[in-house]
Amino acid sequence: MPFRRVPICVVVVCLLSVGFSSCFARRRLIARKGAKNTTQTLLTADRQTLLDSVTRQYEAVRDFNAEVDMVPALGTAEKSKITEYKDVRAYVLFRRPSDIRLIGLYPVVRTKAFDMVSNGLDFKLYVPSRNRFLVGKNEIDEPSANKLENLRPQHFLDAMMVRPVDLKTEKVLLMNLTDEDNAFYIIPVVHENGNGQLQLSRSIWFNRYNLTIARQFIFDATGNILTDARYSDWKPYDNVAFPKHIEINRPRDEYAVVIDVVKMDINKGVSQEKFTLAQPEGSTLQVVGQAPVPSQAPPPTPPAKGRVKKK
Repeated sequence: MPFRRVPICVVVVCLLSVGFSSCFARRRLIARKGAKNTTQTLLTADRQTLLDSVTRQYEAVRDFNAEVDMVPALGTAEKSKITEYKDVRAYVLFRRPSDIRLIGLYPVVRTKAFDMVSNGLDFKLYVPSRNRFLVGKNEIDEPSANKLENLRPQHFLDAMMVRPVDLKTEKVLLMNLTDEDNAFYIIPVVHENGNGQLQLSRSIWFNRYNLTIARQFIFDATGNILTDARYSDWKPYDNVAFPKHIEINRPRDEYAVVIDVVKMDINKGVSQEKFTLAQPEGSTLQVVGQAPVPSQAPPPTPPAKGRVKKK
């Protein structure tokens, strides 16, 4: 049998393939944030499945009464200055559709730091250290230089209770952001503004390891971020899943809050009087956007005149 000469290029390719597989190829495991381990399988879902999960999660919670650890912070990353206030204990009460109340206590002494309530349209906020009682609308037309005046209970509600998408008035897309660092499904939510143009209102992110909500952005009419909320460590409370850790960032209002649930009762009923906040006597009333009005103390009662004895 005659000897066949093998082309030199074929020999070189074979040798290189062996060399690359043993010397030049390196297997690298991808460790994404949120994964239990490097071998955890990514889950798949379509757009409707994810939208249905948001609806189920929202409708499963009729009310809750939560005790939380809270870390408020003033400032923004954009201005490279953030001041944190640690070890604040707070109580958060919610009742559908939009009643929410937050009561914050100072560290150590546990006296009341703030008390605020909202019915979805209006809000009230009492700050004992300033003896100030603020009232106003939930909507903020122009942010105030006074950070206190930008605080709204509704911001917490919008972040803690991710509302379902209304497909009658809103349109959605589905994005798959999966790379070496991330594994998310993202649903941008858009609606038509008054000029007939599409406007991005929200985006909801889902962790592809368990398909829970991982993040939510809420935008203003010009596309700026109003709320950036992040969710993690989902736990069952009274057989209802809820994130144990929530981070809420309001960059335009220059404040943020980190919330860790200590105790939570879900769907055990929260009465109407829990959402009633009256102005404390002697406090200064301030309608947001107007000058404070000091409380007028009632005039002192004149001493009773004694009877004049006749001589």
